[in-house]
Amino acid sequence: MTQQPTRICILGGGFGGLYTALRLSQLPWEKSERPEIVLVDRDDRFLFTPLLYELLTGELQTWEIAPPFQEILANTGVRFCQGVVAGIDIQEKLVHLHDGPAFSYDRLVLALGGETPLDMVPGAAEYAFPFRTIAHAYRLEERLRILEESETDKIRIAIVGGGYCGVELACKLADRLGERGRIRLIEQADMILRTSPDFNREAARKALEERGVWIDLDTAVESMSPTTISLVYKAQVDPIPVDLVLWTVGTQVAEAVRSLELKHNQRGQITTTPTLQVVDYPEIFALGDLSDARDADGQQIPATAQSAFQQSDYTAWNIWASLTGRPLLPFRYQSFGEIMTLGTDNATFTGMGVKLDGSLAYLFRRLAYLYRMPTLNHQLKVGFNWIAQPLLEMFSK
Repeated sequence: MTQQPTRICILGGGFGGLYTALRLSQLPWEKSERPEIVLVDRDDRFLFTPLLYELLTGELQTWEIAPPFQEILANTGVRFCQGVVAGIDIQEKLVHLHDGPAFSYDRLVLALGGETPLDMVPGAAEYAFPFRTIAHAYRLEERLRILEESETDKIRIAIVGGGYCGVELACKLADRLGERGRIRLIEQADMILRTSPDFNREAARKALEERGVWIDLDTAVESMSPTTISLVYKAQVDPIPVDLVLWTVGTQVAEAVRSLELKHNQRGQITTTPTLQVVDYPEIFALGDLSDARDADGQQIPATAQSAFQQSDYTAWNIWASLTGRPLLPFRYQSFGEIMTLGTDNATFTGMGVKLDGSLAYLFRRLAYLYRMPTLNHQLKVGFNWIAQPLLEMFSK
């Protein structure tokens, strides 16, 4: 009887999951040791989330930032399965999918990312738009087109959350709508981008100010209706008329992960060791938004795409090491800086002793993200398009 190969099941095809799968496929497996690698995601496309904002302004196309998994994984030996995780039996080592097969596993990677909670205030689940996925971007695009084609004089948009997503959305939408947009950024704290370097925060404040974005600090949301959002400032409730509310506050772990009998923190994230293994379950690895992790130096690992990208390399290596009798490596996080888009042809970057803003930072951001795209083939296609598109537009005039 032929022995079944070891199966590595990776749940989630974001930066953590996809890049773990790609790295695993590249490691030097002996022919007899090569495992079966299965990547499971609810969508059929990988999403390069930092560039999602560019869909709203038409700067980029869907194929550039969301290539199909089948295309990315061609010739890698990684098997892709589209499905929604219904549950995980950690005792029997089984993954159950809604309307799909159950997978047994020898190693499991939890990389399902996070979800935007819309149950924080009354009306948010019904009327607020999250912005985390391609589906969210398409839904927002449809709503914006309806508003743009309407006879309304001003398009009133409230963005809840003055963090990275809220600020980047505000700048992109302001550039798209121009004089017709009336954008309000609502932040419960006393400043936007509280964890950001001062240089980036100041660049963002300036970009918002230049675009006429109204910033409400020390302001909470009490509730919302189809046409209003009720704001609380200094114990006073003020209903504001709106055409669209975008909700960018908070991240929660998927129910399939929250329900697991594993060690969690108060936010529902799974606690891991410095080798990115789940406490008490060394055959399970967790990374990205759903993990509560500290690296080898005791440094709390931030829930960012940059972190997930770095964790994927260590996760792949440690799975390979655990299956081939080699020592595992404790994760060491390196911050390469912080970069944000602040509208079309504008960005800001702080890191590695460098501070940039404006069009130069915008170019640096594009090149940095091009380098991070998942395969050389996709990098070449996107890079060629970025070079050719301006030339085609120039000659077509």
